[in-house]
Amino acid sequence: MEPVRSEPDLLLRLLTASETRARVISANIANQNTPGYKRKEVQFEALLRDKLRQGQPVDDVSIEVVEDAEAEARPDGNNVNLEVELNDLRQNRLLFETYAAILEGRGNLKKIALDR
Repeated sequence: MEPVRSEPDLLLRLLTASETRARVISANIANQNTPGYKRKEVQFEALLRDKLRQGQPVDDVSIEVVEDAEAEARPDGNNVNLEVELNDLRQNRLLFETYAAILEGRGNLKKIALDR
């Protein structure tokens, strides 16, 4: 199995995916009353997990914004559910905070090591 490029690089990509997800969720919420609008979602962590399970390198895993074809649409064709979006927003915030804390901790460890 090839190694992951570097932990900080992967953490930065995770942070970027989380930031992208926040923008996508915000767009979904803004378009909750737009007839025919289909909610979008960000796929990254699941793609990353699949590659890791298969023992493949993760350098080529990219952030994908896809249309949600599974969510039930209202009669006007819009499939945005505000409750789902708000839950996704809360979960995404927790992910972002976790990724940022890990990255900060790594930086602090490096700083401590360099100071010695």
